[in-house]
Amino acid sequence: MRTLRVGQALSLRYRPRTLAAATGCLLVALAAGVVTIGSGDYPMSPAEVLTTLTGGGTPSQDFIVNELRLPRVLAALLVGASLGLAGAVFQSVVRNPLGSPDMLGITQGASTGALIAVLAGGSSAALAGGAIAGGVLTGLLIHALARRQGLHGFRLVLVGIGVMAMLTGVNNYLLTRGKLMEASRAVLWMTGSLDGRGWPELTPLLIALAVLGPVIVVGFGRGLLMTEMGDDAAHSLGVGVERSRAVLLGSAVVLVSFSAACAGPVSFVALTAPQLAKRLTRAPGPNLVPAACMGATLLVLADWAAQNLFADRQLAVGVITGLLGGGYLVWLLATQRKAGRI
Repeated sequence: MRTLRVGQALSLRYRPRTLAAATGCLLVALAAGVVTIGSGDYPMSPAEVLTTLTGGGTPSQDFIVNELRLPRVLAALLVGASLGLAGAVFQSVVRNPLGSPDMLGITQGASTGALIAVLAGGSSAALAGGAIAGGVLTGLLIHALARRQGLHGFRLVLVGIGVMAMLTGVNNYLLTRGKLMEASRAVLWMTGSLDGRGWPELTPLLIALAVLGPVIVVGFGRGLLMTEMGDDAAHSLGVGVERSRAVLLGSAVVLVSFSAACAGPVSFVALTAPQLAKRLTRAPGPNLVPAACMGATLLVLADWAAQNLFADRQLAVGVITGLLGGGYLVWLLATQRKAGRI
């Protein structure tokens, strides 16, 4: 550990490898974003993209970059960072690499809320509001069911899996009750897509991440690290364990819900990003900032692949993350079983 002093009153402790890993992931994400902005039916070189982003370029380039492609790339960065950060919180609280919003029912709850809004004939704003409400209400339900004997990791996992199974059945039933056009729209949203995302969809997530990111990393990051040593050790170090868990899980649920409202329930990023970040940093603890940077990198790269790797046919980004994340999940289950943890 090293210490960085900012003035006389503030000092920050950091690990050089962790800082290097987070910085590297962020640079890769930004570079991939520039390349993604320059790809498409109107290709542009990275130099042209950067020139346009800094105020140069022709009027047509300005429109294509700043109005059409930049919001989509920023949405990928913010959704990936939010999911990576939320996934790190969940995995740290439940003390299990399988703990993520995908596995604990939060994503399914957001899908339920969005489905209800779509099948009721709601607009895109109603869909987003339904996703946020569904995710938050599902988080409150899991919290209420799991807190009777304390918000312990194993209990949260069991309750979350049960809620996920019920909501999956509810979602399937809702799809069968909708009209063909409404059901098609709902299925497309449930796949997870960044297509057509603009500033109206991006702004709420940006605000949520700007508010809750510092709350998680700065306000409760140390407490989250202490709780990984056990509740008794955390209590002895002055950490309010139950309060910290409630705030952290609540913040993570809100981030996942706003991410789903922006891009749909993009799968497996929250599961894979924290584990990949931990393998890069080789540091104990939740690795919150590296997980967020890794999540942003994964989603931008997945969106580039969805747009460019399949000839003239573009895929939804959720298809790519599902394929890669599913393979990762199989590998993780195999390693966990080999280690005797499941």
